[in-house]
Amino acid sequence: MAPTTLHLRSELGKALEHRSALTPTTTKALIEAGYTVNVERSPERIFDDEEFEKAGATLVPENTWREAPTDNIIIGLKELPVEEFPLKHVHVQFAHCYKQQGGWEKVLARFPRGGGTLLDLEFLTDDKGRRVAAFGYHAGFAGAALALETWAWQFTHPASEPFPGVTSYPNEDALIADVKKAIVAGKEKTGKDPRVLVIGALGRCGGGAVDLCLRAGVPTENVLKWDMAETKKGGPFPEIVESDIFVNCIYLMSKIPNFVDMKSLDTPDRKLSVICDVSADTTNPNNPIPVYTVATTFNEPTVPVEVKTEPRLSVISIDHLPSLLPREASEAFSKDLLPSLLQLNDWRNVPVWAKAEKLFQEKVATLPKSAL
Repeated sequence: MAPTTLHLRSELGKALEHRSALTPTTTKALIEAGYTVNVERSPERIFDDEEFEKAGATLVPENTWREAPTDNIIIGLKELPVEEFPLKHVHVQFAHCYKQQGGWEKVLARFPRGGGTLLDLEFLTDDKGRRVAAFGYHAGFAGAALALETWAWQFTHPASEPFPGVTSYPNEDALIADVKKAIVAGKEKTGKDPRVLVIGALGRCGGGAVDLCLRAGVPTENVLKWDMAETKKGGPFPEIVESDIFVNCIYLMSKIPNFVDMKSLDTPDRKLSVICDVSADTTNPNNPIPVYTVATTFNEPTVPVEVKTEPRLSVISIDHLPSLLPREASEAFSKDLLPSLLQLNDWRNVPVWAKAEKLFQEKVATLPKSAL
């Protein structure tokens, strides 16, 4: 039987997206297991092309996955650029189209129109229902870092100067060093440490947010760790408005009471000046933070909320926060994904992939006929 060919595509159309679903380390493991791995050259990927070549991969030109033989499995990370042509391959990626996000039907319909299949990385779960791989930890870590920096920026710069664009860091220590400097500057102006409320604190994402806060020097008593026990009574929650920073790390599955809304912000007790919506369910109709409608970017990390009183309030809603730490985030994610990747040569008969295909077919069945 011919070896299964995996084709790692370059990530196009996403500013500051340097992560990769495969790393040189996992590529080497796949090749040693008998896979053929083609890697598109990429000027953006955190790993040099030569690192993949040394691991045994074949380098191919960027964006050639479209012409790859139909039995090649296309490996990517973020959603494909918005285009119309049908998709004929099996694609392994995050597609962000299963929760009726804005434009979901156009994204999803391309697969059945071309006879292709989507195996969405977000929904790969083990026999206990736990995701086999996720970027959650580094998403929370990076989101909390930017939230703390934004908090400090607001008190050290005029309202006419929004928090500036950011670029990726080589490692966690370099990021933490910058956050520590920002907190010192913020404390000099406010005379206090920030109070940070993290919802979803017991999950991977929330754990990353909490770890960043503590490693950056926020006192333990100033980091409020909320999870389902604290939110079961239903919001909006005055404790959010009375904190300086709110970091939302939940995994949204269905409609829940709002955590915060415009009415709850309209209070003289408000200290809240930064919301980091790590979950980034910006276009989800069930978003429990309905105070903004704009997905932000690394070039423009914040969007203002039109509040009636001081302090000013900014929202961070970047949907690929782990790209702030692309090498460490990619290594951790790809390592966790590797056991499943090693089963792609028989994916239809492997539970983790078979469940992903079943979910794909279920979602396709919900498409309006006009999309097909």
